[in-house]
Amino acid sequence: MLRKERQAQERTLKDVADAARISMPYLSEVERGRKEASSEVLAAAAGALGLGLGDLLARTHAELVRVTSRRTAVGTRPVVRDGSAHNGLCLAA
Repeated sequence: MLRKERQAQERTLKDVADAARISMPYLSEVERGRKEASSEVLAAAAGALGLGLGDLLARTHAELVRVTSRRTAVGTRPVVRDGSAHNGLCLAA
């Protein structure tokens, strides 16, 4: 979701990483879902994009609901673990 928002704002990875005081390679890894970021890092990245952490989480939740609903509608069942559905999206992806 960070990458999607960054691209919607037409901002570079370097610009957002600098504003958030996060290394560019680390932010790239977070955006691609290869690193799990702390809430502090996510809040800093969200803030650099003009969002609060709650805004980022709400947008991510909405995207997960949208994708899960679409997959369920076409007959693809989400993977269920521990009573919750996961579809491969990560918070920052």
